[in-house]
Amino acid sequence: MELNGFITRTDRGRLMDELRRGFHQQIDGVRSEVIRLAAMVIEIIPRATAVLLSGDLDEANALIESDDEIDSISIEIEEQCYKLLALQAPVAGDLRQVVAIVKMVADIERSADLAVNICKAARRIYGHDLDPRLRGLISRMSEQAQQLFVAALESFEENDVAKAAALDDMDSFLDSLQREFIQAIFESHSENTIDLQVAIQLAVVARFYERIGDHAVNLGERVRYIVTGWLPGHKGANRFRGINGADDTDEVPFPNPPAS
Repeated sequence: MELNGFITRTDRGRLMDELRRGFHQQIDGVRSEVIRLAAMVIEIIPRATAVLLSGDLDEANALIESDDEIDSISIEIEEQCYKLLALQAPVAGDLRQVVAIVKMVADIERSADLAVNICKAARRIYGHDLDPRLRGLISRMSEQAQQLFVAALESFEENDVAKAAALDDMDSFLDSLQREFIQAIFESHSENTIDLQVAIQLAVVARFYERIGDHAVNLGERVRYIVTGWLPGHKGANRFRGINGADDTDEVPFPNPPAS
């Protein structure tokens, strides 16, 4: 109610509550879009692998063209986040969430680009046969990269800090598969079962899978930041700044994060 041109304290409180509800509805909408975007990447990873193993050029072209949709969704999510920052001026946990989502979108979009790059590599090695060991390792790298993304998405959906922290170990296994694959490439080339150009392309493909895993780990770090205020370590930057103990830990806890 308005008295003598002034809004009463009760009405002001109700207005603030409505604004907060509206803000959280918008945040929920943004989170839903992030989940949809990550789910698209989870679907693309095995499809790109199937293209690589089968040499299906039509499917390769379809996946490459579908990247435009992912780019468009990524831009829309970022723009929504910028509007929230500009118009709602969120603080504490809400601010952490909006800022983290902007960074997460970049990791998800880049992972989609890497899957597209696998399809492009498949076109470059079209017509070349791969021995069973290489094909098996490609499948295992693909499965592990996909599982990393699934776990990262679940940690975001559930705000599950433990699941987010476990991504490091999952990524270490993917790294070991990549190393094994590189060794297998050298052995296949030395046995003249694949030529040099194919070997180079396959080595690059292994890097694409490994980078998808790294982006999934980044997503987990953003989840930990949203929930707890935890920040990953920046040892190199800390050394540059002369911070004591910069070599002692990989992690920098955010001190006493305010409640949202």
